[in-house]
Amino acid sequence: MNNLSTITIDTAAAGEERINPFIFGHFVEDIRDHMDAMLAFTLKDMDFEEEAASHGVSAGWYPVTNGKNTQYSLEPAAPKHSGHSQRIRILSDDRCYGGIAQRVAVKGGMTYRLSLVARAAIELKALVCELVDPETGDQLGKAELELRNHNWQTYEFELTALKSHERAELRLLISSEEEVWRDSTGSGMLWIDHVSMLPEDSVGFVKREVVEMTRQLKPGMMRLAGNYISAYHFEHAIGPVFERPNMVNEAWGGWTNKYFGTDEFLAFCQATDTEPLICVNAGTGTPEEAAAWLEYCNGDESTPYGALRVKNGHPEPYRVRYWEIGNEIYGPWQHGHCTAEQFAERYIRFSEALKLVDPEVVLLACGDVDPAWNRTLLSAAAEHIDMLTLHIYHGSATVGIHPDTSKEARYAAVSSFPEISRAIINQASELINSDTRYGHVKLAITEYNTMYYPNTIRKGLPNEHTLEAAVANAANLNEFIRQSNLVQIGSYSDLVNGWLGGCIRVGDHYADQYRGKIAGWSGKSQTVYGTPTYHVMQLYANRPIASVVPVQTECGSYPWEGSRPQFGLAATPLPTLDVAACIDDSKQVLTVFVVNRGLEPEEVDIHALAFEQEQAVIWEIGADDYEVINSVFEPERILATERSLAISNDGHLRVRLRPHSVNVLELRR
Repeated sequence: MNNLSTITIDTAAAGEERINPFIFGHFVEDIRDHMDAMLAFTLKDMDFEEEAASHGVSAGWYPVTNGKNTQYSLEPAAPKHSGHSQRIRILSDDRCYGGIAQRVAVKGGMTYRLSLVARAAIELKALVCELVDPETGDQLGKAELELRNHNWQTYEFELTALKSHERAELRLLISSEEEVWRDSTGSGMLWIDHVSMLPEDSVGFVKREVVEMTRQLKPGMMRLAGNYISAYHFEHAIGPVFERPNMVNEAWGGWTNKYFGTDEFLAFCQATDTEPLICVNAGTGTPEEAAAWLEYCNGDESTPYGALRVKNGHPEPYRVRYWEIGNEIYGPWQHGHCTAEQFAERYIRFSEALKLVDPEVVLLACGDVDPAWNRTLLSAAAEHIDMLTLHIYHGSATVGIHPDTSKEARYAAVSSFPEISRAIINQASELINSDTRYGHVKLAITEYNTMYYPNTIRKGLPNEHTLEAAVANAANLNEFIRQSNLVQIGSYSDLVNGWLGGCIRVGDHYADQYRGKIAGWSGKSQTVYGTPTYHVMQLYANRPIASVVPVQTECGSYPWEGSRPQFGLAATPLPTLDVAACIDDSKQVLTVFVVNRGLEPEEVDIHALAFEQEQAVIWEIGADDYEVINSVFEPERILATERSLAISNDGHLRVRLRPHSVNVLELRR
């Protein structure tokens, strides 16, 4: 049986505050495979930074030779480079070829741009780069380079793949088959310091598909931050990319990605028409370093760091307006962890240094969902704060989900996301309203998502990819919209892969949904697709909304078990429908965001007061099972579907909503 609900919207009482499009923002971080998935480079271990795994070859590569005496070793890097160089030595007497290889996925007909930094013994005249089908031995592409010098040289060349192959072998080979030399001390040796391979359709260093899908998200703002930022020093990732140092990612392990530094991040923001937000290192960094970073971005060529940016090929200042000081400094997992009192003092020093460089910047201070931290911070530093940040991850920490939580109880808990956010935002709002010194401060939710940790892999499928998560995230966006007089920024975590929350997914990477379920390689590592939450965010952000209008909803309810004690929400029935409504600047378009959190269909009567609609359209994101996901095998299983709605002669509008579905209605006069 369908339930009958009513939604009444008073369009004549639209709020005065404008909805900031930054609430639909996103977040990039050097976490796990986020950068590997986002960037277009097809090769790993491009600078031979790994230690030798076997036979003296850097761990990301393996030896290829038909000789008996080919030698491999890691040696110091080229001047101004870091990591290692890979040395390969073949002997004339072997009459052989020798080199290194790596498995790589290629697209048929695609031309790849390769860069190689190498030097060679004088008797070596050529290096062959070839793509090979390792199963058949068929050659898929070949390029031959003249080795010009015993000194380090940079070689640029192209290679076109004749056909697509998921696990092709890229080989770099030298040969003694047609040359003769004496096998003396310095003969037959090649050193390689860097090798990279980019498809010609990449946008800078970023995958074309990622750029295009990000544009479709219309994200408004893109945040560069995360745990790694508290041990990150921006000067390590500016300037010539080959000369940037290889640095350990102290937050997440592995290597910090030096190919996506400040200039690359800001180029990505420009390519996606997105306002940048940069979080400075307030953990191991200093106010002077933060000021230098700001000067690099915004200073003209008369300033030391502005001049450095110009030297690096970027003559015009970027004019980055939004700067965040500190990422989760309240947490013991963070470099520079400290008390609220210590951070307040630190924040003031950082803010003063940044304002000296550019008085027009908007500064965000690291807040916490714990009101005690925020109270101390605001008391000491409110005059220096434009926005207070909150990170809201909904799952085990907020509603106590654990691996043994039943499916039904988990769904009810996850779909309570807006209630949790409302409690956290209301606590911050009460604090801001408690003192006139704080009245100017706004909120920035600079990280949020569902997070079912530690139950991230359930029957081989991560909950974060499901329609269930999309329903929760959509209802949470409704809360951001309702609270948009205070909430100015939202940053969905993460944009690409990274951990299980990334809304753009790229094939077989660290957090692929088949980890732990299907052994081996899917054969679709180049498939790029959106999760159900991706389609929610695309749908929301592309609507013409300007201000919030009041909504009254009458509907059924469902039980849930309440929040963790610190959020103060007892077990109580929650409304099945979560609704927010907005009107555009022209007052001609009314948008109603309706999330049916219930497990039954809902018949809903829509009453738009003072709004005589002539057209009505609905977009729906739903499925029969709330655990459905998109995947490399079915990348479009969950999409937004559009249909027109019939309006009765008296302006009455009734719509049927599927269970656990996200619905957006657009009414036009």
